[in-house]
Amino acid sequence: MKSIFDSITLGKNTLQNALVMAPMTRSRANRDGTPGALAADYYSQRASLGLIVTEGIQPSDDGQGYIFTPGIYTQAHIDGWKPVTQAVHAKGGRIFFQLMHAGRMSHPDNTPHHRAGLAPSAIAPGTQMFTLKGMLDIPVPEAMTQVQIKQAIGEFRHAARSAIEAGADGVEIHGANAYLIQQFLAPSSNTRTDEYGGSIENRARFAIEIAKAVAEEIGAERTAIRLSPGTKLWGIDEGAEGSALYRYLVTELNKLQLVYLHVMHQGDDELLQDIRDGWDGILIVNKPGRARENIGEDIRSGLADLEAYGQMVLANPDFVERLKQDIPFNTADRNTFFGGSAQGYTDYPLAKVAG
Repeated sequence: MKSIFDSITLGKNTLQNALVMAPMTRSRANRDGTPGALAADYYSQRASLGLIVTEGIQPSDDGQGYIFTPGIYTQAHIDGWKPVTQAVHAKGGRIFFQLMHAGRMSHPDNTPHHRAGLAPSAIAPGTQMFTLKGMLDIPVPEAMTQVQIKQAIGEFRHAARSAIEAGADGVEIHGANAYLIQQFLAPSSNTRTDEYGGSIENRARFAIEIAKAVAEEIGAERTAIRLSPGTKLWGIDEGAEGSALYRYLVTELNKLQLVYLHVMHQGDDELLQDIRDGWDGILIVNKPGRARENIGEDIRSGLADLEAYGQMVLANPDFVERLKQDIPFNTADRNTFFGGSAQGYTDYPLAKVAG
């Protein structure tokens, strides 16, 4: 029977266990998009997990949604990330950069060019965004032209190459959580009438073309994607065809032989099993709210190859050791999740281990 503590091969990497640090926005980057001064400490503290997936990193000015989030599209960004990847590797860890284009989940006050977000259609998400002026309504986004769609695909390609230059072991394309790629998937946010809208095949086209472009640029063995079927965030509704959409999308992505698929499970167990059955490669499952006593259950059953955890890892840099020795977990401080200093970022205490 497989264990969470068994090593596993991921592309050309050997992971020291089957535990993954899930991507989590922390909003502690510099205003120019370079990683903050404590980023290397933050990630390397958690290098005992088999794989680290970074916070969402924008591939362009247009891709930024929140303030103080990092980028990976300039030389300064590349140079800023190098100490982070070096620190993780020095402790035997492996790190994938999550490439995240926020799409309509953006505000002009938060971006370098101060323009409205880009999206498949000019439909606002109907929510607010935190800015330095406080919470403000997110404006109606600009509907992307086909030229802008191709440009965005090229930005993902460039960002993937930049990530590898910065020392990342690979990239995870963010196709989940109501950001740009999922905005194309959902008919509530995509009312296009061209080849990127309407049918399941058309709405899935943008995600597939990005995955193809990134895999061509850096190799399929370093390219992954994250999906969250059934997410209902910020106006996203995939409708009655949602399950069929993901069965089609996963089938097409499987043909690309990506290094892994990361699923944020929203409760449709039948769909998750169908995804497992239709995916030939490594599958990461993230089940928000999973109780400690259930850690490892999906690996033991064969449903997942790796399991991802967010807040537990955020609050417990020695997550793996605490599991091995049955040591109680620190409690995550929600007040320090976004922005700030070392508090709630790099100052969570390590357990006192006997011997």
